[in-house]
Amino acid sequence: MRDLGLRSELAEVGVHFLDTAVSPLHDVTHAADGRAVSPTFNAWGRDLALAVDANPNIYLGANGGPAFDAQPQAITAASAGIPAFLTNVISPEVIRIITQPMRAVEILGERKEGNWTTLSAQFPMVEGAGTTASYNDFSANGSTDAQANWVPRQSYHFQTIEQWGERLAAMWGAASLNYKAELDMAAALVINKFYNRSGFYGISGLTNYGLLNDPSLPTPGTPATKVAGGTAWTNATAQEIFQDVLALYARLQTQMGGNLEMTDAMTLVLSTNRYPNLAKVSAFNVSALTTIMQTFPNMTIKQAPEYSTGGGELIQLLLPTYDGIRTGYIGFTEKYRAHNLVTQLSSWMQKISAGTWGAIIRRPIAIAALLGI
Repeated sequence: MRDLGLRSELAEVGVHFLDTAVSPLHDVTHAADGRAVSPTFNAWGRDLALAVDANPNIYLGANGGPAFDAQPQAITAASAGIPAFLTNVISPEVIRIITQPMRAVEILGERKEGNWTTLSAQFPMVEGAGTTASYNDFSANGSTDAQANWVPRQSYHFQTIEQWGERLAAMWGAASLNYKAELDMAAALVINKFYNRSGFYGISGLTNYGLLNDPSLPTPGTPATKVAGGTAWTNATAQEIFQDVLALYARLQTQMGGNLEMTDAMTLVLSTNRYPNLAKVSAFNVSALTTIMQTFPNMTIKQAPEYSTGGGELIQLLLPTYDGIRTGYIGFTEKYRAHNLVTQLSSWMQKISAGTWGAIIRRPIAIAALLGI
């Protein structure tokens, strides 16, 4: 070390430099002829402190000795690594809640009547009548007449409101979800749910009825008592179930005045609770459903939750059409009307409306029912 001033300053903190290059722990002496002899312990290696010995912040560990590789103490809190959300994934497939089936239109079909300004409708029914008499060239006996009746119905209009904000839509967008599109789907579901319900029950307080409560429908009959007791299909055998359907057909045949064939297109409707009973098998391993379809080859079977009524389990047998005239249909004025979009300061609103006539039953005698299956 040639800089004596710096050398002196370093010596004050325990750093020493030797004038000759020697081993840090021992020195080697030489004989007169230059040969090395046994080494002697060097005084500086024994008495002088090393530079690191004067540093109080470096420790070897449990023994407290000096070391160059000791770790400094941490001053931050223990960490779990990275934020957990960085290892999270969002599935691109949206899972929507399952709702009860809406089968009114499937059972009867539907048709538009009027528009959203139409408040009422008149449905004409015409009947021919007359008498005959024995023929005579000079006789004026016998007469033919026709009369018309008008069956009134009232429409019902209903609505729902969509409302969404700019920030809310952006937050949904951050999750790859289209909030407005989801609102549109929800509005369509809400409108269709009410429309379906009106098809079964109509609108209270109006001349607007449904497939289950139209006052012109014939009174339901009672199923036969089962061997196991009661009239319910839960206690019935496959043969007893078939006998109830056969009795229902006979009831419809009577209502139709004998204008019915087993090969005619018919629709059998029952609840989702009773539908599984059609799979019951007889002693010959033949299900009730198979027997029904073999007897009535053009019958269609539908199920709907609404047929589990407060008065019991209902089953209906109906003719979709007769003589080219539909027995009935679910009527609407507007199925889905999207009104003007209203812009607020940082949000939007939109009204969705629709109108229903309930179920327009034009030939009530073409629908027969049993209550209590």
